[in-house]
Amino acid sequence: MHRAKLLLCAALACASAFAQALEIKPYTAATLAQAEQQGQPVALHFRADWCPTCRAQDKVLDGLKSEPGLKLAVLAVDYDTEKDLKRRFKVNSQSTLIVLHGRKETARLLGETSAAGIRAALESAL
Repeated sequence: MHRAKLLLCAALACASAFAQALEIKPYTAATLAQAEQQGQPVALHFRADWCPTCRAQDKVLDGLKSEPGLKLAVLAVDYDTEKDLKRRFKVNSQSTLIVLHGRKETARLLGETSAAGIRAALESAL
């Protein structure tokens, strides 16, 4: 019984660590509004499937998901359809990454594909 409790605690600790790491999910207005209202860190990745730079950024972001210190959500924004959001954030090009802490912009990258550059931008909101 004692061993089962230890295994359960270890499993929950691992699940908790992964739940608090970088999370990549599709953009929704509700998710962004909630993060802004609650003062949470969040990043907007304005991307397009046809964009090779965006695909390179996707690979870097996927690689950063295992870093437990990056506790924020990256919202994948469809560059071709989210015209109002592009106007709001003055985005003129795909492969733009905007990092926010609540409503405050802490970093903006355009076309950056290095893990170090993207990590530093994401860390700016933490």
